[in-house]
Amino acid sequence: METNELLKKVRRIEIKTRGLSNQIFSGNYHSAFKGRGMSFSEVREYSYGDDVRNIDWNVTARFNSPFVKVFEEERELTVMLLVDISKSSAFGSKLKYKADLITEIAAVLSFSATTNNDKVGVLFFSDKIEKFIPPKKGKSHILRIIRELINTEPTSNGTNLALALKHFNNINKKRSIAFILSDFMSAEYKDALVIAKKRHDIIGLHIYDDMEENMPDVGLMQIKDAETDKLIWINTSNSELRKKVNAGFLKHVDENKSIFVKSGAEFRSISTTDNYIQTLMNLFSQRGSRR
Repeated sequence: METNELLKKVRRIEIKTRGLSNQIFSGNYHSAFKGRGMSFSEVREYSYGDDVRNIDWNVTARFNSPFVKVFEEERELTVMLLVDISKSSAFGSKLKYKADLITEIAAVLSFSATTNNDKVGVLFFSDKIEKFIPPKKGKSHILRIIRELINTEPTSNGTNLALALKHFNNINKKRSIAFILSDFMSAEYKDALVIAKKRHDIIGLHIYDDMEENMPDVGLMQIKDAETDKLIWINTSNSELRKKVNAGFLKHVDENKSIFVKSGAEFRSISTTDNYIQTLMNLFSQRGSRR
């Protein structure tokens, strides 16, 4: 993409998603995620009702009077976006491609995170690790992320989520919030997810096109498998075929959702025609109410 065209597109996405991120932030983003834990802040004199396990015995011995340690929550978080840029994301039958929606959602989450003073990083993957942007803060960093979301092309066609999760877990030793933005057209990844979930808070955002769920009746249609480049003709007027497509889609969603739920992670499906802001606000609101 030409530089001027890229900058214009970055600016359009920035204007749109910064405004939307304000809705997300006011919609319980802040309360939806906990910090990495509790850090020592100070000591003060013991008061009736304090937890005796927090007594600082060294200070107590020095002043011959009981003192307790005071802790505060570490609010700063690291948000990681695991972004699927395999060829199957370059599909869209209506207003936008799956890849366009992934870019928008990733940008909204990035601006929401930076508003909360969190670091944001991105791992781009196909069936290999395509690019890694280390977590940082600040507007210039978010704009770089948006540029890469728009401009990064895969060097391979397939999807390997297990590889992405293993790489993510290896390079992020401290707990982080990880959003996986993908259509989940991937081979077995359950074990990798279970291992990563032990350290990180993981949310799967399944991005799909309406045609993948409900095939329209438009007669003969030639389609191409984006990850294999195989071309085939199908008769969309065949009601049994349309039922089979719908059943296959529902099975795909159920299987992936089951993998996430069993690992203790969260999973949401978002169509390219959905109001994804409302979906995210509902997600954060539900998480916030459980804290």
